[in-house]
Amino acid sequence: MYTIELYIDGKRVDLFKDESVKITDSIQNIRDIDKVFTAFTQTFNLPASKVNNQIFKHYYNSDIDNGFDARKKVNAVIELNALPFRTGKVKLEGVDLKDRKAHTYRVTFFGDISKLKDQLGGDKLADIDFSQYDEDYSSASIISKFSQTNISDFTNIVAPLITHTQRLFYDNLSNVADSGNLKYGTAVQGVKWNELKYAIRVNTILQQLELQYNIEFSTDFFRNVAVKEMHGMFLWLHRKSGQVEDLSGANIVETLVDWNFIASEDYFEIYNTTFCSYYTNSAIDFLRLVVTPNSNYFQTLYGIRIEENGQVVYNSGLTITGSITINALTEWSYFGGCYEVYVITDLDMEFSSVEWQGRGTTFGTPYFINYDTGFFAATNVFKFNVSKQIPDITILDFLTGLFKIFNLTAYAKDGKIVVQTLDDFYSEGQGHLLGTKGIDITEYVDIEANTVNVALPFREIFFQFEDTKTFLANKFGEITGRAWGKLNYSAGEENLDGGTYQIKAPFGHLLYERINDASNGALKDIQWGYNVNNDQSAYLGKPLLFYPIRVSSGAISIVDEVDDDNVAVSHISRSTVIMPFNTVVLDPAVNNFQLNYFDEINEWTRNENGKIFTGNLFNRYYTNYITSVFNTQQRLVKVTAYLPLSFLLTYKLSDRIIVADQQYKINSISTNLKTGKSNLELVIDRFVQYNTP
Repeated sequence: MYTIELYIDGKRVDLFKDESVKITDSIQNIRDIDKVFTAFTQTFNLPASKVNNQIFKHYYNSDIDNGFDARKKVNAVIELNALPFRTGKVKLEGVDLKDRKAHTYRVTFFGDISKLKDQLGGDKLADIDFSQYDEDYSSASIISKFSQTNISDFTNIVAPLITHTQRLFYDNLSNVADSGNLKYGTAVQGVKWNELKYAIRVNTILQQLELQYNIEFSTDFFRNVAVKEMHGMFLWLHRKSGQVEDLSGANIVETLVDWNFIASEDYFEIYNTTFCSYYTNSAIDFLRLVVTPNSNYFQTLYGIRIEENGQVVYNSGLTITGSITINALTEWSYFGGCYEVYVITDLDMEFSSVEWQGRGTTFGTPYFINYDTGFFAATNVFKFNVSKQIPDITILDFLTGLFKIFNLTAYAKDGKIVVQTLDDFYSEGQGHLLGTKGIDITEYVDIEANTVNVALPFREIFFQFEDTKTFLANKFGEITGRAWGKLNYSAGEENLDGGTYQIKAPFGHLLYERINDASNGALKDIQWGYNVNNDQSAYLGKPLLFYPIRVSSGAISIVDEVDDDNVAVSHISRSTVIMPFNTVVLDPAVNNFQLNYFDEINEWTRNENGKIFTGNLFNRYYTNYITSVFNTQQRLVKVTAYLPLSFLLTYKLSDRIIVADQQYKINSISTNLKTGKSNLELVIDRFVQYNTP
């Protein structure tokens, strides 16, 4: 029996003398391997003592102002014999009354990892601030990110060859204007720039999440540049089906006017975007800005903002039509300074001139200045707001999806959330190496109270992505009778008892196409993604994860300008572009990982010349654990033990346990802190007998 002490926000709480406090620990339960972010919880009762009434501020009395807020969890610590045992959070569930007086407070103690759920709540990826990664959504910007010179570990934004509607192909003998033919030729054809969308690195999302929510993940797996399967992964910024729209509301753009020359005239000077006048009111006849729209835009609303030495001295707002003359002496208190002019528009607009005019006197001789832009265009290019364009998914679901892909586990340690693969987690426990031993608890075990059960609660496990309904992936399913990337695991055995279990990552999963030349069948160095449904119509689908790889493909035709009807007007070629893959690299000899649970034929290599990517998600991250569970020698052993305090204060769920010369992993351990009695669920580790000295 141990002395239990509970502290809430640093204050020691009174406990019932006969109250049982039971803590259950489990990192991955073989009967529910789909669950992530698990943490021990325990609900127990506290007496409505004077001390506890003060801590909970007489919660039973709703008339008390500034009372205890039971909607929130508060910091808590459990100590055993005055030694720290567990830290976490406590939530007040309610108060029981007897004879109309408070008698019992019901509270639940949550492990530290629960703080992650509390902090994130129902917030979505769109609630994270990604403003520093916003890009212009324009032909120039998209093509820049589509054909950038390299993708380094520090590249945050790319524009991959994934189209939202347009069908692409390659035909060396065809030249049809406005087609999706990627052959660069005489006809204006190719992938339209506005068919492409940006994508953001997943580790960049996690970085911004940490900053905004004051969360720190360990770098064992997340944000580790050495883990290419994770660090190389990007999320396609696809919020709605079809063409990109400005989802941030009214899009008013302010364009800084550039005169594109440098000149000076005594006390007047212009430096491209900055105009300076060094006269005072008493030495100048006039200073004015004359703005004249092109005749086609005389009825279009626009505005002018003028800044003097960085301070706004004039701002019309979006209120002007036609020409306007703005006089410095009447519109603001002119004393001489340097000025910048901004044109405010909500549409593309052209001006025949934006002109500074002034007249001054030098040694009694008057002179004029005219600094004129000539033709000037204010292009209304809306910002691709990452937060507005990111897929609609909660942060917690997004993280859970990553955990399901890579079989990750998480626990709290020293203020961090440690994220590791399950294999890495178990590799840190005592006794994990062959030739070493776990912790022998045989002497504490009640040999009379053991049971041995079947470990396997199901006959088959399905591993899959939630959405494989895009055109090519759906065709794959129709032909093969199996979803693209899906694995049905049953250890190759038939007639196993039990149900089925699904591990389903909440993401879309594209089957990409490496293109052949339609004229001669030659394989091209071009791979693309087609994000449409089975009817080849624009498709939203689930969030899409992929790996961008820069490929030298020869000349690819890109339509860099379209008209108001989205018909191709001009095109350019690029020889090296960013393409989407389900692999980190092109060559399996460098890294054989593939983003599939099953060993699919690779879209790029087509498994020819021995270039097979065998490192699927199951093989890389699940096989050790799952094959152990399905092994015919596996058992779920339940034992009862009275464990010493030295064990309870120091054990880790990754430690191996020895009972009667057999080594086990811990499936779960539940301890009654009042009695010291522990119920352990153990699974056999590696099926090797360990002899204790």
